[in-house]
Amino acid sequence: MKKSFKLRDLECANCAAKMEDKIGRIPGVASARVNFLTQKFTLEAPEDSFEQILDQAQAVMSSIEPDCRIVR
Repeated sequence: MKKSFKLRDLECANCAAKMEDKIGRIPGVASARVNFLTQKFTLEAPEDSFEQILDQAQAVMSSIEPDCRIVR
């Protein structure tokens, strides 16, 4: 399953690259893209664990940039 989400309060291009790298290492993630310019997050993961992985991705984002949120 592949979905794209808008991001709120992503303020650093370097942070976006760090997020993409760390989220890509979450078990089950097929691909993860964090685009600073468009403020967009694209996640590809198995449908049966997608929501759980999305929650983990949010935790990673918050650990790097505390105000950044995935708009669901």
